[in-house]
Parts: sequence; structure tokens; C-alpha cells
Amino acid sequence: MMSLSRSSFLNNSNIINNVYHNEIRSPGVSSSSCCYSFCHSRRKAVILCCHSRGGERKVRALMESTLKETREGASVIDVDSESTVGGGVEDAYVEDRATEDHFVTPWTVSVASGYSLLRDPQHNKGLAFTEKERDAHFLRGLLPPAWVSQDLQEKKIMHNLRQYQVPLQRYMAMMDLQEMNEKLFYKLLIDNVEELLPVVYTPTVGEACQKYGSIFRRPQGLYISLKEKGKILEVLKNWPERNIQVIVVTDGERILGLGDLGCQGMGIPVGKLALYTALGGVRPSACLPITIDVGTNNEKLLKDEFYIGLRQKRATGQEYADLLHEFMCAVKQSYGEKVLIQFEDFANHNAFELLAKYRNTHLVFNDDIQGTASVVLAGLAAALKLVGGTLAEHTFLFLGAGEAGTGIAELIALEMSKQTKVPLEECRKKIWLVDSKGLIVRSRKESLQHFKKPWAHENEPVTELLDAVKAIKPTVLIGTSGVGKTFTKEVVEAMASFNEKPVILALSNPTSQSECTAEEAYTWSKGRAIFASGSPFDPVEYNGKVFVPGQSNNAYIFPGFGLGLVISGAVRVNDDMLLAASEALAAQVTQEDLDKGQIYPPFSNIRKISAHIAANVAAKAYDLGLATRLPRPVDLVKYAENCMYNPVYRSYR
Repeated sequence: MMSLSRSSFLNNSNIINNVYHNEIRSPGVSSSSCCYSFCHSRRKAVILCCHSRGGERKVRALMESTLKETREGASVIDVDSESTVGGGVEDAYVEDRATEDHFVTPWTVSVASGYSLLRDPQHNKGLAFTEKERDAHFLRGLLPPAWVSQDLQEKKIMHNLRQYQVPLQRYMAMMDLQEMNEKLFYKLLIDNVEELLPVVYTPTVGEACQKYGSIFRRPQGLYISLKEKGKILEVLKNWPERNIQVIVVTDGERILGLGDLGCQGMGIPVGKLALYTALGGVRPSACLPITIDVGTNNEKLLKDEFYIGLRQKRATGQEYADLLHEFMCAVKQSYGEKVLIQFEDFANHNAFELLAKYRNTHLVFNDDIQGTASVVLAGLAAALKLVGGTLAEHTFLFLGAGEAGTGIAELIALEMSKQTKVPLEECRKKIWLVDSKGLIVRSRKESLQHFKKPWAHENEPVTELLDAVKAIKPTVLIGTSGVGKTFTKEVVEAMASFNEKPVILALSNPTSQSECTAEEAYTWSKGRAIFASGSPFDPVEYNGKVFVPGQSNNAYIFPGFGLGLVISGAVRVNDDMLLAASEALAAQVTQEDLDKGQIYPPFSNIRKISAHIAANVAAKAYDLGLATRLPRPVDLVKYAENCMYNPVYRSYR
């Protein structure tokens, strides 16, 4: 055993390896079996040994330091360190052992104590530090004498949040809390998910991105710009965490329905990863938000003195492709084969190309194409219980033929083909798309972008949505256009004229871009519509009956989907995994939900829902031979629940 002087151990800023998080942890050894403590009477920091079930074994830690001591017992410990990077699910801080309670030591570079501990969001508990902890970690005098439980802290913050009249103020307050006290932030979000989801994500995150330059206070992720070309691998090393499991990346070109917001699109990866943790249980230290800044074509931003990105027009062509390829290679080299890279809010022309290019070499997922498709398919599966029939017996019409529209259409056709054993090409003929030039028909095929061509069917050209509705007579109308107010009264009335229960999904975000409101859909259809939207709407009363609109929010799918990939150690995403996620979500819709007109379960049960989705996705990964985490757990639902990050405060040694 070797001891270090407390001042050497705690205050030497050149100790560059996180002893506990990166080096002492060893696969197969529970974090709870490792002991580290302070001997305060001698003012010494003591590193004890680590025990495995098979017996005692000493685990040595590498600590690089420039401190030289002339006497025997130097402060440098020289040993080999075994890399554990590679997308595994080992948890150094026991954060994702949701069913266990452990004492932990707040390790950072050293044992976090005093002033630094109160400013470490991973370990700060505010007034919840006990008397014993205040003594052990030199907090006396740095806190008021009162002790306040985490539940009371949560109650106080919710009270304060509700005083704000402006949603953006609530968003900023939540981001400040995340930077100060990580566990309290996530507990608050989990316990009040239906109230706070619109604050940390759509629709408020859209406004936050528009004003990101003005409200920017501190970096919450990595910014990789054209200036870093040739150095991206080095830039990734600047991020303090090494064991990354999920990356959400955007280039900011198509943020929600708001267009090109350039570097200010960072709000989207930050928001998505907050939901990965709160709703899916992926621990926050394993999440990395990234913005690729190649410029912006938004003239307003380029002239904005507060804009935080590159002040140039967007790079395109080979320059863009080279930067993205360097990024993808660097991520794989840094974090291994099993790190999930989620593409978010890329423009159509790049989104499809990137997904096609890297889906066979990386673990990649495009939420706009695949996540949206999966959540909509789940809603349709539930809606069929209300309207009757199978997918193949219905006709679908989309307003919008971009990433979301074509992605949903393809997954519907895939599921239809799976159910009927009919070729995919034949199933596509039940699905029609309308873009900015009108109905996509065969006579337009030569001028269409490649991702629209499978949907060019034989029909007379039609330019207006209303005329397309009358010509096709769809049973399901889906809006993914990003253009608000396009499902007019005439369109909804036409849908209701030949459908007893028309299914109307207005999916564009934020709320201002929704194709119609819930009230409009129910009123114009005389209470017969089965309605869901991308952004939340309040319940609507019509003719004495209260309708609760469903929210077709990707947050139902991607957190659980990502967790399923992580816990199985999947190395690739297969379309069958998306179908498995849809099936799991649809199965969570109860008869009580359907009686209210809801085709999605309430968000209050989202952690349970995510566990079932994760289990289904993981099971499919094992069935397809794409899982690497062996042996396969017997009960995947229970395993998923046990792997979920738990934000309840831990007791410190």
C-alpha cells in the first residue's frame, strides 16, 4: 500500500488521469467492491486494494505528475493501465445500478472536496450533504447549517420554475441546474416529465436554438468546426470523459422546422442527450453532444453580433464530406466500435447520404428518418385498434417528402411487407407523398431526388393537398412538411367525408409549424378524428366529450432504442430493430388510453416504456447476431431496468 500527502494528492493540477474512473475500474469487478478512503488523522490520502469475487487482487493506478519528492516514497505511482474504452457499459460511479444502494467516493482527478466539490455537477448535492460528509470533505463553513433532502430541493425548484411566465426562462433555469447539480436536474426531469419535457425539448428548445448566441453561458458539448480539420482526433481528447456510449451530432442545417441555425443548433444534441439519460437511463457521463460547424447560410445569423459560430457560408461538396469522414473515423478510433452516433437535424441531401454511407461501418442512427418512423408506426399500430383493419388495408398520404416523410413511409411499407409477405415495392403503392410541387407521380420521376423516386406512382399530376386528398382518398393523413396551418378546414372535412374515423397526424415541430391544432382536428371532423401531433396540445372538449391528443414524440423511441443498443453491445443498427421498438411502444398503449382517443401511452410511464423498448431492441440484436455483450441476459426487461442511471443522491465516504 502506498500513501500520498494530502496536499500532493489533492492539489497537484498535473495529475492528468482520473484514477477511479479510468484506471482502477476493471471489467468484471463491481465498483462497489473497490475501497478508497482518506486517513484524516494523518492527513493522508490512501489508495486501498480492489477485491474480486474470485479473491483479492491489487489494482494499480497510473498517476502522471510533475511533483518530485526527494525522500523515499515518491508521489508518482508507475504502473500499466489497461484501456477500457470501447463502448462498454461498465459504470465506474455505480450510477446505473438502479436497484442497489452503495456508498461511493466522489472521485474526479482526486477525491473531490471543499469548494471544488460544490462546483462539480456530477457530485454536488448542495444542502443535502450530511454532517458526516461535510466533515469528511471539508465543507464546513461553505454551506449554511441546514440539511435539506433531495425531495425538498426538488419541491423548491419546481416552485421556482412555475413562477416563470416565459418558457425560455424555464429552459435557462433548467440548463443552469444541469451545470450545478446533475442528479437533481435528472430527478426533477424524471419526476415531472410531462411538465418539463416541453421545457427542455420541443417546443422550447427551438426558441433556445434561435437565441442560443444570446443565452450562451458555458459549453455543454464539443464544437468541431472547419478550423479543426485535420485535428479532430485531438479535439475529441479534450472532452473529459473517455467512456462514451452515445453521441448526438448535428450540423445545424435543418433545426426542427426552423431551418439553418448553424452552430446554434447545439441545443438539439444537448436536449436529446438529456432525454437519453432521463427517459432512457443512459448515464450522463457516457453522453456527448457535438455540433459540426461548417458555416451557415442564414444571413440574419451571419449579421448577428452575438452569433457563436463560423461567419461564413456553408461548406459543401468534398470539403464537407472530408470533414464528416474525418469526424466519423476519429469517433470510432477514440470510443470504439460500439459507440452510437445519432445524426440529428441534418438537411435532407446530407442526412440520407450520411446514413447510407456509414450504416455498414458504424453504429449510426438518424432520429429524423428512423426514430420518427418508428414512433409513428407505433402510433398507427395503436390507431388500428380504434379504426380497424390491417396496415395493408389502409391508404396513406403524406404532406412532406423529406427525411421524416420518406423515413416513415419506408418503415410502414417494410412492416406491411413483413405482415403480408408481399414484396416491398408493391406495399409502397399504398403510400402517397406530396412535396412542394404537388403529388409525387410517375411523370415527375426524372426530376425527383433519389429518395423520393420509390414513391412515384401512376396518377394524374396534382398540385394542391386538398386535390390530392380528394383524388387518393387516404384513410391516414400525415404531416411532416414543417409548414404550419396546411391541414386546413377543407382538408380535414374532406378526410372526414369518406372516413368514419380519419387518422390525422400533424407531426411538424415546433408548435407554430404544426399542420393543424388538436382543437381544429377534432372540431372540423366533428369529434371523429384520431389525432396526434409532434408538439404537445392540451386536451380538447367537443360536444361534452374530452379528447386527449397523443404526442407522436421521438422521445418515446430513441432513449429506449439507444439503451437497447448499449446493453446488448450492438455494433450495427438493423431495420428490424426499429420494428421491434415500434412493437414494444404500441404494446404499452392501454384500453384506457384508447378510450380517451390517445394512441400513445402517457409520458409519466416513460422509464418503464423505455425499458421494454430497450429489451425488444436488445433481443433483436441478439437474434440477428449483432450483439457483443455476452452471455445474453435471461430477463432483458429487468436487465434494462437495472442498467438505468438512477439520479438519487449517493452517500459519500
